[in-house]
Amino acid sequence: MVKYIVGIIALLVIGGGYYVWSNMGEEAAPVTSTPQIPTQVATTTYATSTYSITYPQNFTKDENYSYMGFEKKPIAGVKFQIPLTMATGTNLSSDTYLSIESLPRAKNCTGDIYIPSNVKAAQLTEGTMVYSVATSSEAGAGNVYEEYVYALSGSQPCVAVRYFIHSTSVSNYDPGTIREFDRSALMVAFDEIRRTLTLTR
Repeated sequence: MVKYIVGIIALLVIGGGYYVWSNMGEEAAPVTSTPQIPTQVATTTYATSTYSITYPQNFTKDENYSYMGFEKKPIAGVKFQIPLTMATGTNLSSDTYLSIESLPRAKNCTGDIYIPSNVKAAQLTEGTMVYSVATSSEAGAGNVYEEYVYALSGSQPCVAVRYFIHSTSVSNYDPGTIREFDRSALMVAFDEIRRTLTLTR
């Protein structure tokens, strides 16, 4: 009887050991997850008798906008201001915007005529679009103001897209409270809007 019990115990020990040994080398089944699809921002189209442009609905449109960089010579247009969420927690100011402006009496449609500073324009070709591009940057009291103007060469009236980027110095804040804004992401967002611009005459 004792031998019989000992035999059963031995079988259990050997069987259990073999089960543990045989499963030690098996890899755990991979955990699968469904990839997250980025949320697409809804867009809308703004159109005039001269052009049309598509922009994200979370941008704020201002049809009463005028660029006031030139003393006593405002440039009329429409402004699309970034949503507050793009600036929150960063050194980017929420008054940053993209605008469409026009100068009906301009003889030569170049980017430099839209910027008060003495700058030179350069030609940029993207597909079938030819731009005259001018840029400027000014700093003061911890603020940086950057402007990029893309004038549509040969357009009449002269139509241009302006990027106005207002940021502040990260050093003005307590360490860790503000992060540097993502310039590349902002420029990509503005470029995508600009590339939807279509002249209607």
